[in-house]
Amino acid sequence: MMTTKTGNTPPICSYEGSDYQARFWDGANRRYEDAVETVAIDRLFNQGGHLLLELGAGAGRLTERYQGWERIVLLDYSRTQLQQARERLGDSDNYIYVAADIYKLPFMNGLFDGATMIRTLHHMADAQQTLQSVRRVMSQDSRFLLEFANKRNLKSIARWLLRKQTWNPFSPEQVEFVELNYNFHPKTILTTLARSGFKNEKSLGVSFFRADWFKNHIKHERLVRWDSRLQANRWLKGYTPSIFTLNRAIGTSETPSEGSFFACPICSHPLPEAHGTQICPGCSHEWQYDQGIYEFRINPEK
Repeated sequence: MMTTKTGNTPPICSYEGSDYQARFWDGANRRYEDAVETVAIDRLFNQGGHLLLELGAGAGRLTERYQGWERIVLLDYSRTQLQQARERLGDSDNYIYVAADIYKLPFMNGLFDGATMIRTLHHMADAQQTLQSVRRVMSQDSRFLLEFANKRNLKSIARWLLRKQTWNPFSPEQVEFVELNYNFHPKTILTTLARSGFKNEKSLGVSFFRADWFKNHIKHERLVRWDSRLQANRWLKGYTPSIFTLNRAIGTSETPSEGSFFACPICSHPLPEAHGTQICPGCSHEWQYDQGIYEFRINPEK
């Protein structure tokens, strides 16, 4: 991972050139995490729709698990990750690959009737600016599946009580435990969602047994079954390392003009879904389309 600046927005945690999918998921002992995240998705986000925005899609690990969607836009800041996703999913009208900054989403207002953001918010320095950006491109009453890293998890509570960490897991502010890696308090995220135009409808605690000891000593199927039973537990779900929330966009949303899809992230001028490089009529910036990937990063990495 590396840090990059995109102008007047907070710094971006980029996976450009990273083997994240192979190293973190395919080559590591994370079959349990992958399975229980799928359980949460199936519970919270099991109704399809027309157009879904997958924010922080990476190499497309979860894309095929969003059932019933006519089209899915895979958005990531890393072109490398999108190339891996394209290799996994292939080229079809069902998938649109977009390299862009979440703070500067290159889409028309109110375009999407669904969005997901999993294992991505923990890299965002400004959670409210992130969620406001997402809300702008979502239609009225659309659904937003958000996962966030919970600072009030049992491990961090134990470490704090034993004085092995300095930050308080019960305090409301987000904590940056590694550069551009943040944990959030659940109540703070719910407040931020509300301020950004979302109403929380349901939440689940996920990854109760993430510690290696459990994964090394208890059968995978049993761990997944236990986690599935505990995810909605009223007393425990707020103390897991990962929390999934289902939210609904409230208030009015603009309706995109006919034929418009993208919006220039510099000047907001409407742009079509052109399947090719195009020059913005508003600011004359050239936005590339290469190897099946739309390039909408304002200062792309070389």
